[in-house]
Amino acid sequence: VLYPLIFLAGFVDSIAGGGGLISLPAYLFVGLPSHNALATNKLSSTIGTIFSTLRYAKGRAIVYLVAFPSAVGALIGSHIGAKLALVLSDNVLKFVLAFLIPLAAVIVLLANPRKERTLEVENVSKTRAVVVSGLIGLTIGTYDGFFGPGTGTFLIILYVSFLSLDHVSASGTAKIVNLASNVGALLTFIVGKKVLYSIGLPAAVFGIAGNWLGSGLALKKGAKIIKPVMLGVLAILFLKILMDLI
Repeated sequence: VLYPLIFLAGFVDSIAGGGGLISLPAYLFVGLPSHNALATNKLSSTIGTIFSTLRYAKGRAIVYLVAFPSAVGALIGSHIGAKLALVLSDNVLKFVLAFLIPLAAVIVLLANPRKERTLEVENVSKTRAVVVSGLIGLTIGTYDGFFGPGTGTFLIILYVSFLSLDHVSASGTAKIVNLASNVGALLTFIVGKKVLYSIGLPAAVFGIAGNWLGSGLALKKGAKIIKPVMLGVLAILFLKILMDLI
């Protein structure tokens, strides 16, 4: 059950973000404690994101002027977020996750980024682009380090809204930021000895496959088809979390 869902999560995340909405509940679904689920999810998602990032880079869909400041902010923010997650008790974190998963799902499913635009970041002040990108990275990185699901989608929406990137370029640029924040959070979890490598590394193989296929599809057609799939998976896995809490 776990590995096909990790494949699906990688596929979804590489297209429009939100893969953590599938992968994190999947780890919880198979019985991992919340802290271990968060940490192991970071391991597999980080490895998978490396491959989707490479494919977007090959497709020339990354705006580096935006990506690098955001990545620096995300690296700092993700460390803060992961520290916050580690100080919460397991039971508290389960209740937090039970609240955040459906909330994040609703935001992801209802979000409607602007249509593709020809305006590029060069038409915006470079200083403004760097400052805004850094702030976006810091904010979203903190969220990603603490929880994660929907991070890529939120980044895409913010890039389109504040920096006028088209959807595909925003998605590709978001991968650089996701990678930075994932690395920051993963290092924190590794130091905290929360990562279960025997589960995370095999899962990463499936995540790589999903990320590679999804990023290729995104470069060609976009991401609208995956939302109904996300909704179905979330409905099933969220019921499992509620059953654990009752």
